[in-house]
Amino acid sequence: MGRKFFFFDIDGTLTDRKTGLIVPSAAEALQKLREAGHFVAINTGRAHYKARKFFDENGFENMVCNGGMAIVIDKKLVENSPLIIENALALYHQALDRGYGVLVSDEDSQRVAARDFRFYDQAGIRKEPTTYAIDSDYRPEDRGIIYKMYISISSRSEEELLEILPAAKPLGHIWFEPEYLLIQQDAKKRGIMRMLELVGGNPEDVVVFGDDTNDMDMFAPEFYKIAMGNGHPDLKAVADEVAPPNIEDGIYRVCEKNGWFL
Repeated sequence: MGRKFFFFDIDGTLTDRKTGLIVPSAAEALQKLREAGHFVAINTGRAHYKARKFFDENGFENMVCNGGMAIVIDKKLVENSPLIIENALALYHQALDRGYGVLVSDEDSQRVAARDFRFYDQAGIRKEPTTYAIDSDYRPEDRGIIYKMYISISSRSEEELLEILPAAKPLGHIWFEPEYLLIQQDAKKRGIMRMLELVGGNPEDVVVFGDDTNDMDMFAPEFYKIAMGNGHPDLKAVADEVAPPNIEDGIYRVCEKNGWFL
């Protein structure tokens, strides 16, 4: 069997959502894939700084992160592209003008910036470790870089969101928490294609594993697509194969079934 290029989502695919830890049989499968000579990488929407701890603790060397816009090869961050600044600024000002609080991530860290406490007043604290930089004179234009934004608009339909904030349309957006909207890159396929350019590989040799709708972008026709049995029905519908649930040894069992350990 020729060399494959495996890309794994983290949450709900490699990890048990209840514990946040990698499923032991998944860790064993990753090691067997490496020993068989395959390329093994994470593909996550998480920012680089946020994914790095999991990356290091679980022996990875390669990763696509920041929603497809950051590339780590041999443990080195080689690229990390922000949102298109014109689109991000348009949404930032539209949200403020319409009364919503906005937190801006303008560096690869847990620090977020805002001009006031409106986000906190409307949505509460950001539900992950955060350092807040509140400055009434803050202008993201002065930095010229936006990696992610958090807007204090609660979960609703796509149609309702775009009626309220039409500037969100060209930007990746999702409610990981119902209290606020996350604006981030949605280009996991782009990250895979860029990785293949840098390390040398062909799309037809790519295998992707995911579990939720934010993995839809990498469930592309060029790749062999595996949805976890615990995954979202919409993702399963476009998968080439549905594995057993991840906590029922799904990754290990499907890799063994396909002969990828040999």
